[in-house]
Amino acid sequence: MSGALIFIQEDLEISDLEIQVLAGMLHLCALPSSLVAGRTSDYIGRRYTIILASFAFLLGTVLMGYGASYLILMIGNCILGIGVGFALVVASVYSAEISPPSSRGFFTSLPQVSLNIGLLLGYMANYFFEKLSLRLGWRMMVAVPSIPSLVLIILMLKLVESPRWLVMQGRVGEARKVLFLVSNTKEEAENRLREIKGVVGIDENCTLDIVEVPKRTSSGEGALKELFCNASPSVRRMLIAAIGLHLFLRIGGSGGIYLYSPRVFQRTGITNKSKLMLATVGMGVSKVVSSLISMFLSDKFGRRILLLISATGVVVSLLGLGFCLSIVEHSKEKVVWASSFTIILTYFFVGFMSIGIGPVTWVYSSEILPLRFRAQGLGLCVVLNRITTVIVVTSFISIYKAITMGGIFFLFAAINAFALWFYYTLPETKGRLLEDMETVFEKKSKLESNLQ
Repeated sequence: MSGALIFIQEDLEISDLEIQVLAGMLHLCALPSSLVAGRTSDYIGRRYTIILASFAFLLGTVLMGYGASYLILMIGNCILGIGVGFALVVASVYSAEISPPSSRGFFTSLPQVSLNIGLLLGYMANYFFEKLSLRLGWRMMVAVPSIPSLVLIILMLKLVESPRWLVMQGRVGEARKVLFLVSNTKEEAENRLREIKGVVGIDENCTLDIVEVPKRTSSGEGALKELFCNASPSVRRMLIAAIGLHLFLRIGGSGGIYLYSPRVFQRTGITNKSKLMLATVGMGVSKVVSSLISMFLSDKFGRRILLLISATGVVVSLLGLGFCLSIVEHSKEKVVWASSFTIILTYFFVGFMSIGIGPVTWVYSSEILPLRFRAQGLGLCVVLNRITTVIVVTSFISIYKAITMGGIFFLFAAINAFALWFYYTLPETKGRLLEDMETVFEKKSKLESNLQ
């Protein structure tokens, strides 16, 4: 939607404040669906919750494409946000729960890679649709994503359900069949099934296809209360790690920079709208290439090392952006080298963000939480993710007008420097079974040790 905003503002003649509210509406409406996504997926399954989210995507994008007024855009964006809330929670959970431990980082990164490919295609579509009339061009930009939403609905109907969710419902026979399909060997499938049954509370030696599951595990009642009030120290450490990752992912400025990148490029002297759209295509290429690299490296080098490399690169890129934009803004004449480096450093920022912090946040948070808390715990993380995103996207323009564009990048650099220290305190999780994560977090983290 980032490319469409400048055309929407021109066509509907709305203010910067209204643009910020429109951009924030998607994330604001994602809050309630994020809160209920975990409970919904525990009740109807991971697969059907993703289908539900896809219907919201389809309806929201079609309505925004109609876009007869600012109010219609707000309603369409809100419906789209409801779908985002469901999808952000369940897509990562589903990917983590069907993946074998040896390649879980690869498969759990796929939703983020797919998202980035979708963004790149969107940037490319924006470049071509910009050549249409003003009224038609931006409507095509926001309506075309309805096509992949429809495709996703059709494909999800043919995919398998999460084996862990099936076991939680007592459908052990179905879970066994799914595990045979998604595991490398039959022995691995049996071992995974045995571990899952043990966590759920089913006798590991039970051979029945349909079994009765303890109510607490199958219904999820009281899961949030147990998570906050009666959780063990290791589970609390997991929750702090997951929440911290999502907090720094968004408060570090990524959402605002992605959404308002055309305004950043305008600061460099690019005023032609076609060239602005082309510049965002380069940003999309950087995101896709980096996320693909991350997908293949996550299981080889681990989550933690990618986070540290990513955060270091992000801080350096943001400092460079702050420096270059400060020169551009305070110079009476165009400073070509500073303008050029601003574009290059934006691509570097996007690349470093997409190689670690972006995808690893979702991989790590979806794999560390215990099965009985996973969907609802990740739902809480997504709620925080959306709240911080709303704050960033609805205040980005106001903040850079108050402290300059260069100033806001220096601010984001400071936040990401603190995030770098937080990532250093996290334990490595690559190659571990989901059911073993409590053991990984039994020892005090480096964060706790440093604080004490």
